Amino acid sequence: MKKGQEFLGYVESVNFPNKGIVWVEESEGEKEGQRDKEFAGEIKSRTKVCVKGVLPGQTVKFRLKKNGSGKKEGTLLEVITPSEREGRIPPCPHFGRCGGCTYLTMPYGEQLCLKEEQVRHLLSGFLLPETLFEGILQSPAEFKYRNKMEYSFGDEQKDGPLTLGMHKKGSFYDVVTTNQCMIVHEDFNLILDAVLKVANEFGLTYYHKITHSGYLRHLLVRRAVKTGEILVHLVTTSHYGEGRKNIKDLQEAERVLDSSSEELMFFDALKDTLKTLPLKGNIKGILHIVNDRVADAILADSVEILDGEDFFFEELLGLKFKISTFSFFQTNSLGAEVLYEKVREYIGETKDKIVFDLYSGTGTIAQLLAPVAKKVIGVEIVADAVDAARDNAALNGLSNCEFIAGDVLKVLDTIEEKPDYIVLDPPRDGVHPKALEQIIAYGVGRMVYISCKPTSLARDLEVLVRAGYRVERVCMVDMFPGTVNVETIVELQRQDM
Repeated sequence: MKKGQEFLGYVESVNFPNKGIVWVEESEGEKEGQRDKEFAGEIKSRTKVCVKGVLPGQTVKFRLKKNGSGKKEGTLLEVITPSEREGRIPPCPHFGRCGGCTYLTMPYGEQLCLKEEQVRHLLSGFLLPETLFEGILQSPAEFKYRNKMEYSFGDEQKDGPLTLGMHKKGSFYDVVTTNQCMIVHEDFNLILDAVLKVANEFGLTYYHKITHSGYLRHLLVRRAVKTGEILVHLVTTSHYGEGRKNIKDLQEAERVLDSSSEELMFFDALKDTLKTLPLKGNIKGILHIVNDRVADAILADSVEILDGEDFFFEELLGLKFKISTFSFFQTNSLGAEVLYEKVREYIGETKDKIVFDLYSGTGTIAQLLAPVAKKVIGVEIVADAVDAARDNAALNGLSNCEFIAGDVLKVLDTIEEKPDYIVLDPPRDGVHPKALEQIIAYGVGRMVYISCKPTSLARDLEVLVRAGYRVERVCMVDMFPGTVNVETIVELQRQDM
C-alpha cells in the first residue's frame, strides 16, 4: 500500500469516538510490487486501516494518507455500500457537508446501541463480574436539544461568499452555512440568518486564520429550554476597517480604522434586525466580544453589552440557574435532568457528609446535593462560572455550598476540610495526573466520575483501579444524539471499605 492510493474496504467496527476499523484485502503480488498477472491476486492478506466518519458494516472507498509500520490511516472518499444499521434518509439538509453530525443515517435506537458497544469495549478491563453495567439512557429529545452553539464565519470555498455555521466535514478552513440545523431550536437558525444578512449588507469579511486579518470571527448563541431566554454574542477582532471588503486603498482603510462610527452603525442595524425576528423565545442580551488572539476559539479580550443583560436563567430539576457567557452548563438541558437524576442515584446518602464537587461549572451537582449533605465545596477554574454558582446557590436558598475559583490541582491544597465523598466532572481531557494523585490521597470510600469522553475516563480509571478502587456501576446518558459523543457515569468504591 502506498500513500495517496485509493482502496476499497469493509468497516468491521468503529471505536470511540469516530475511528473506523477498515479491512482491505491485498494480493501478495500487489504488496511486493509484482506485475505478473498470473501471480498477482492468488494469495490474499488483510490490512487494517483507520478511517474516520464511517459506520460499522459499510463498504467504503478511501485514500491512504498515512502508511506507518504501526498504524495506517485513510481519508474517506465515498460510501460504496451502506450499513444494515443505517436505514433512514438523514433528516438534515446539511448532512454530508457539515461535520457536526455523523450518525443521522442511523435510527436513534441504533445510535444508542453503537455508543453502548463502544463504551463497553473501552471499559471492559475495569468491569468485574459484580459490576452493574446499566447500558445507555436516551435523550428526551433527539432533535432541537442543544442550548448552545458556537458558529464560525468563513467561506465554503476559497474567495466564495461569506458563510456562517459549522466547519465543512474534514476541513479546518471551509465553513458551511447551517441555517437549517436539526439539533438546535429554530430560533438559532433565524438568528444565524439575520446576523449573516446584516454582515453582508455592511460588506464585512471574516477573520483569516493564515493572514490574521479580517473582522468577523464567531457567533455564540445560548438559549434556555425551560425559560426560552436567549443570549446572542458576536465575536470579532478590534479592527473593523480590516473587515471591509469594499475598501479600495490604504488611506480609506486608515479612515475607517480611525473612526468607530460605521462600526456603531453596524451594531445598531444588527440589534434592530435581531429584535424584529419572529422568535419563540426572547432575547435577554446582545453582546460584542473582542478577540484579537490567534487561537481559533471563543476567547475575550473585552466584552461589551450592546443591549439587555449578560446572563439568562435556566431551570433543572426544580432549581434555577443563572448562566452567563462563559459559564459551563450541559448543552442538552433536558438530557442534563436525566444525567443528574442518575448521578444523584449513584451518590446516594450524603447526610452529615462533606462532599467535594470538582470541576463544578455553575454548581449544578453541588446544589442538587446540598439539601441532603452537611456541606458541598465546588471547585471550578472558570471565574465567571464560579460567580454564577454563588448567585445560583443564593437564588435557590442554599447556604451550605461553597464555591472556589481555581485549578483543582492548585486549590485542593488550600482547602482545610477533608471530603467524605468526591464527585468528579472534568473537561474532555479528564483529570490532571497530579490532581488525580491528590484526589486518591484523600482516601474517600466512594466517588462518582462523570465523563464526556470515555477514552479519558478509561485512562483515569486505570489509575484509580490501581490505587485500590473498583467500578461498582456504569451508566451512559446520550446527551448528543446524531453525534459521536456520549456521557458516562461511573460509581467507584475502595476495595478495603
